[in-house]
Amino acid sequence: MAKKLSEVKRSSKIKEEQIEQKDPRWHTRNRIQLVFGSNDIEELETYVYDENKNIQFKTIDFHQAKSKAIEELLDNCIDEFYRGHVTEVHVDLSKDGKTITVQDNGIGFDVNKIKIVFSELRSGSKFKDESVDSKGFLNRTLGQNGVGASATCFTSDKFKVTVRHHNKKLEKTVEFIDGAKKIKETKPKKYRGVSGVKIEATLSPEVYKDNVIDRELLRKRIIDLSFNNPGLKFILNGEVIVSKKGFAEMSSLVNSSTGQLIGEGSFVHELKNKSNKTVKGRYDISFSLAYDLKSYDKEQFISFVNSTPTFDGGYHHDKAKRFFINAIKAKLERTLKKDKISLIDADITNGVCFILGIIMPNPRFESQTKRKLVRDYQLEKSLEELINSNIQKFFRKNPDYLNAVIERAKSRSRLDLLKKADKNVKKSAPQKIEKLLDANEKKNREKCILFICEGDSAIGGLRSSRNKLYQGGIALKGKPMNVTKSSLNDIVKNQEFSDIMGAIGLSIGKKVDECDLRFYEIVFLADSDVDGGHINTLLVNFFYTYWPDLFEKEMIRVAKAPLFEVITSSGKTLFAESNNELEKIKADKRVIIKEIHRNKGLGEMSQEAWDYITSKDKYTIIDPTNPQDSKYMLEVCFGKDSQLRKDLLLSKKEREIKRRSASNVTKKKVSKKKVTKKRVRK
Repeated sequence: MAKKLSEVKRSSKIKEEQIEQKDPRWHTRNRIQLVFGSNDIEELETYVYDENKNIQFKTIDFHQAKSKAIEELLDNCIDEFYRGHVTEVHVDLSKDGKTITVQDNGIGFDVNKIKIVFSELRSGSKFKDESVDSKGFLNRTLGQNGVGASATCFTSDKFKVTVRHHNKKLEKTVEFIDGAKKIKETKPKKYRGVSGVKIEATLSPEVYKDNVIDRELLRKRIIDLSFNNPGLKFILNGEVIVSKKGFAEMSSLVNSSTGQLIGEGSFVHELKNKSNKTVKGRYDISFSLAYDLKSYDKEQFISFVNSTPTFDGGYHHDKAKRFFINAIKAKLERTLKKDKISLIDADITNGVCFILGIIMPNPRFESQTKRKLVRDYQLEKSLEELINSNIQKFFRKNPDYLNAVIERAKSRSRLDLLKKADKNVKKSAPQKIEKLLDANEKKNREKCILFICEGDSAIGGLRSSRNKLYQGGIALKGKPMNVTKSSLNDIVKNQEFSDIMGAIGLSIGKKVDECDLRFYEIVFLADSDVDGGHINTLLVNFFYTYWPDLFEKEMIRVAKAPLFEVITSSGKTLFAESNNELEKIKADKRVIIKEIHRNKGLGEMSQEAWDYITSKDKYTIIDPTNPQDSKYMLEVCFGKDSQLRKDLLLSKKEREIKRRSASNVTKKKVSKKKVTKKRVRK
């Protein structure tokens, strides 16, 4: 059994809140945000049209309530266009931007209903959701609640309406002053000429704070309406605005090269009305897009439902985007599996502008502002059928787009690995690198040199000869990885490269930051044989692939180990780095050679040879004079295409053969000439 409420002890008399009842005029003017949305200037990410009607995306100052108040006047003309009554809409904005005139050539309506339509909320001709046209299809309208035009009237200082009714051939003017607080009207009379409705409005600064209408946004709205309703002519202050191709034309204004119509069509669905009777609903959909292959910006949407811009998207955005993404993923599935890469939505949609236009029966929005569409299952079916039936044509016409999607996926995968590599390098603090013989200098690290040596035995020799303050070393186990043929994932996992990067202070995917460097000179030191040369070039390939600026800063160098140690009779040791240098020593009569020792590798060098290397003031700078040629040559030498290497070797061999052949031919010609001369003399 429920407990009784507790009695609250109160004083004998308490002041009560007064119950009031406000008329529609007061409520609309003082609570305008409930009808037309925000009454403050806000930033809106949208687009505008330049003088040539090209679309430019930008952030604008947007007054939702004021814009919506003007749109309601234009929307009434569009509803009449849907019904087949309007072919032209004339719009004039006064020089001061405060008064707008909208006039159409429709059939008008009963002139005796003017006051009801514009000064009483929830009055109009669009409440019958089940009404059908002459072909039995549900009517499609913009207005549904009978609120818009009356709300604009209530929030205007002046709102003058002239209606010419086609059926009764009568004309009447009603002027609503101060938000319909005062009303003036003329008597109905016969007219000549064009029928339709004409409205002249001046918004109230008391309601909107600033009653100046934005010319650029008014023009934008009218151009938008022309794309939504091909064939409907608008004239804005003398400028004729009309579209023949609709949204296909609009997409080319976003990007003249890639803007295109994906597909358009009408889809008929059987619906049940409130009386459980079957009625027909027609959904007209146009889906276009434009893309920028160089852009990684988030996708943009330009969308309309029954000519209303749906700034906040909704159900149609979500479904159209999802069907498009799914189709792309299905198309690229085999390629993605082959390349072992994954695809995310952003790889597909970045840099894309979707343009979606829908005309449908009884759309439902979240509010009177109509900025966001809610669920409609018949619309979902129509969108899916439209996209799936036209997407193959899009694939055939846009192979560059599909390739760009794959490259984005690869690039993103590569970036993820680079981030992983950067984390691994940060974890590899110098004290944790086992094979690093570090320099002891703490402050002036720019004076420090790192020798990258071939083999552990080399580190032993370096350890006893180096300048401990400024010289460090790290040993290679053997030939380092060929980074050109290896995947980034393999390079990231390579402990040897990870140790080298950690020792120097480098990260794959990041430019060289001298503040992070621990060594400012990197010297390759390998055996003076073919294998040693190969090791040095593999190291060049690694560093030049990821940090070419190290070469520009002359930080990558090579040290030549002495191939021969020549012991003289005086006990002094001379060093020769090549056979030519050895021959020069032999040719020197001042030198009496006692013994010549040939070093097969760094491990066989004497302590004096190590001192010879570490005491040098300068080491040979590796300076690629032409970056493009250098990259190409590294690709030839280390890339996957072995034919490039064969061509390079064959071309050298062929050049040598031609040179020798040419030399032989010249000798033969010369000998013949000599013989001829001798014969002449005889």
